[in-house]
Amino acid sequence: MSLAKRLRLFFRVLPVVVLLAVVKAGVHALGWEFMPLDGLVPSLIAGSIFLIGFLLAQVLGDYREAERMPADIRTALEAIHDDVLFLARRQPRVDVAGFRAALTGIVRAFDEGLGLKNGHRNLGPAIARVDGLSALFADLQDLDVSERYIVRLKGGQDTLRHAFLRVAHIQKMEFVPSVHVLVQTLVGASLFVLLFLRTSDTWESMLILIFVGYMFVYSLMLISELDEPFREGEGTVDDVSLFQLREFLAKIEAERP
Repeated sequence: MSLAKRLRLFFRVLPVVVLLAVVKAGVHALGWEFMPLDGLVPSLIAGSIFLIGFLLAQVLGDYREAERMPADIRTALEAIHDDVLFLARRQPRVDVAGFRAALTGIVRAFDEGLGLKNGHRNLGPAIARVDGLSALFADLQDLDVSERYIVRLKGGQDTLRHAFLRVAHIQKMEFVPSVHVLVQTLVGASLFVLLFLRTSDTWESMLILIFVGYMFVYSLMLISELDEPFREGEGTVDDVSLFQLREFLAKIEAERP
């Protein structure tokens, strides 16, 4: 992981903080500082910090759930693949190649649906491919495969459906949009107060603005990043990796005759 990728968000925040410092210097030079330093200012900033922490905690909950999804999807894919291979040993007419093509198609559709080209949220084709497994299961029933194995395979299909639908929900939905608006307006109000805060020392007020502004702006941008955990193709280090699914594709390709 390169240093440039690690500092990607920092370099996005830095121009905003520099702009705030320049505006603060201009406000002081023009004598527009009219906000007195009293007990309400620390309370406003503390309240904004509390709400940012609350929102960040909720977004992190969805992010942690999203991090588990690739492993759950890989587990379901491996279970279906292994069961089909086992059945093929007992029933040579089982369409192993068809199942492998279906499983790799599911992974590729999932990867493409979360890509930059599709806005990180077009999982309709991937879900349709998961639904397409039902036809292959019906073919197994025609081969008089034990119902117990059919139930196991359908269980893996249901796991894939649940994971894909949950990922689609997390990618498309914003956690309580009204809370986002509340936090953003409070942060804006806090920065406004700090810009026009009257203090005895210019450098003192500017340093306070830089530190608090950096914390607020970085937090809001971080929440925006984490609110959409799958961000393939954007070069961020905060997205959920799909390396396990790509390893599954490589494994399938290696096992093909």
